[in-house]
Amino acid sequence: MHRSRLSTILFDTTDADAAAGFWSGALGVPAVPVPEEEQYFSLPGALPGLVTGVQRLGEGEPRIHVDIETDDLDAETERLKALGAVEVSRWLDCRTLRAPGGHIVCVIPVHSDREVFEAEANVWE
Repeated sequence: MHRSRLSTILFDTTDADAAAGFWSGALGVPAVPVPEEEQYFSLPGALPGLVTGVQRLGEGEPRIHVDIETDDLDAETERLKALGAVEVSRWLDCRTLRAPGGHIVCVIPVHSDREVFEAEANVWE
């Protein structure tokens, strides 16, 4: 048994400064640089209950990707692969998958407050 939940929506782009300014204005929230993680801007309050932000890409087309946080990286990765996702890479504790339709999904360890995770995560057998 393991648990997981959608935790994060990120706007990925090579021009993170411009994107952060745009999404800040469009969503009516501040764009806040994430300390010690210069590739990220947080958009706190944009989507209540979810981390929302902008991620700087070194290269590639702009995209939106989601993170699913879990208490078991291996089990969640295998669950999503059984649904048709294909694992494309790993970086630290992040597993990057491509979902059917081409969207990027990252499987990450629990990042949210433990009480939030416990209350909102799905339980998988």
